[in-house]
Amino acid sequence: MRHHPFPDDLVTAQRSWAATYEELARHGTARTTVLRRRLLRLSGKVYFHLYWDQPRSTAGRPELAELARAEHEQAGSAA
Repeated sequence: MRHHPFPDDLVTAQRSWAATYEELARHGTARTTVLRRRLLRLSGKVYFHLYWDQPRSTAGRPELAELARAEHEQAGSAA
């Protein structure tokens, strides 16, 4: 397991955001309103997390997204 500077709740929110976005992007999804609302809520959790209150490198947000994407893909291949 790779260690990272992000708090666990921030990584979890980003991972949930990615999974929700992926589900929304699938064709034929009937729950678009529910998924869009969830995506908005998770976007707020990620964007306004206390972690970002401190001065951080601008590379932090894409690094967080890549970390969540890699963990999501790794979990999918392990199943």
